[in-house]
Amino acid sequence: MSDRPVVTRIAPSPTGSMHIGTARTALFNWLYARHTGGKYLIRVEDTDRERSTEANVQVIFDGMKWLGLEADETPLFQAARVDRHRVAVDEMLARGSAYRDYMTPDELEAERTLARTEGRVVRSPWRNHSPNDAPDRPFVVRLKAPTEGQTLIDDQVKGPVRFQNCDLDDLILLRTDGTPTYNLAVVVDDHEMGVTHVIRGDDHLNNAARQTLIYEGLGWTPPVWAHLPLIHGPDGTKLSKRHGAQAVGEFADMGYLPEAMRNYLAKLGWGHGDDEIFSDEQAIAWFDIKDVVGAPARLDWAKLNHLNNHYIRQADPDRLVRLVTDILKSRDIQLQDGDAAVLSRTIPLVRDGAKTLLELADATVFALKKRPLELLEKALALLSDETRGRLARLRDAYAAEPDWTVPGLEALNRRFAENEGVGIGKFGPALRACLSGGSPAPDLAGALVALGKQESLGRLDDALSLVR
Repeated sequence: MSDRPVVTRIAPSPTGSMHIGTARTALFNWLYARHTGGKYLIRVEDTDRERSTEANVQVIFDGMKWLGLEADETPLFQAARVDRHRVAVDEMLARGSAYRDYMTPDELEAERTLARTEGRVVRSPWRNHSPNDAPDRPFVVRLKAPTEGQTLIDDQVKGPVRFQNCDLDDLILLRTDGTPTYNLAVVVDDHEMGVTHVIRGDDHLNNAARQTLIYEGLGWTPPVWAHLPLIHGPDGTKLSKRHGAQAVGEFADMGYLPEAMRNYLAKLGWGHGDDEIFSDEQAIAWFDIKDVVGAPARLDWAKLNHLNNHYIRQADPDRLVRLVTDILKSRDIQLQDGDAAVLSRTIPLVRDGAKTLLELADATVFALKKRPLELLEKALALLSDETRGRLARLRDAYAAEPDWTVPGLEALNRRFAENEGVGIGKFGPALRACLSGGSPAPDLAGALVALGKQESLGRLDDALSLVR
């Protein structure tokens, strides 16, 4: 297929939340299409009509949109193509690569028992019957698979994988009610979407052999196969609920940025030398499906948090204000006029220590509190008479300070401590309590700048006026 433009696809089933493994598969398809100048498509495999609800379909689209992996063309829905799948089966019947199987349920069970006894796959006696011998009863349509030789899957990740044809059964293509089976529908849809590279999880590797036989039965060229290893938990076992979040939506809700997720997911099974942090543009330039490793990748929360912190520190401040605002509103925190300006001042001062957007939101709460702040007993205990007098003198120094910046206030705090003949630790904890009300806050100078001069002086006045 070297002479054809690359077309990749992701084909999720809308039967629940979108798993992180699906997201990684989507990313690798997207990266390879971008790397080669091809197209990246989405097909929704919604043939399970009971579980394929509108809400579940929307979960897929929302997840892809959040990740920034939306398709280059309008997504295709598999259930809408049932008639085309049936036409393909008719073509296979005409070519002799499929046959109608009229075995009754009892006959099928007897054949299964015999096949197990003889150590072989199920072979219907109708495999070699003439169509003119057809009885008037329900039937399925089966692939007439070869019984000798091998089927080779030249996998881009696994390498050459050979399947003995004698071990591949005559899989059903159409059920008795005329509905197509998964393997048939996938082949027909991939072919007609022009898919050149099927990049998917290695739990589909066995399907690749069966689908190759369907391609050959239709006279079509199979795509290039690439089967990705699974994602394991930190302990090396298959990823499960006990390892924490699994769904894309959960990672979004936990405060991870999509660019951090793309960077992290790219590292799960692929990499470029020792590079840990790279842009989308770099990943696109470097990515080749042949470089994906065959061993399972392990989810590493520490690395994900490190990457997310990096992207939080690099993010546009206005974007972070919008994201933090959404989080605060989801917590029923009522924001008032002027709070956006407070967040704009505060976020640059606290984001360096935030591993997630949730932590970033937590770090801004102190600045949004309304006066007078309620001080806990622990904070009140810090306000001894000596400390009150010292904070009152410090308050006057703040009032006279023209340089209300972090460097300016850090210098003021040091000068004040020297003049008082004490370390900052003698008044710093009490000052922090007066400014934050016990909520997490940045260093003293950062907290003062985040609050602004007027609010800082007001909070100090309120605290110093409290009766012990």
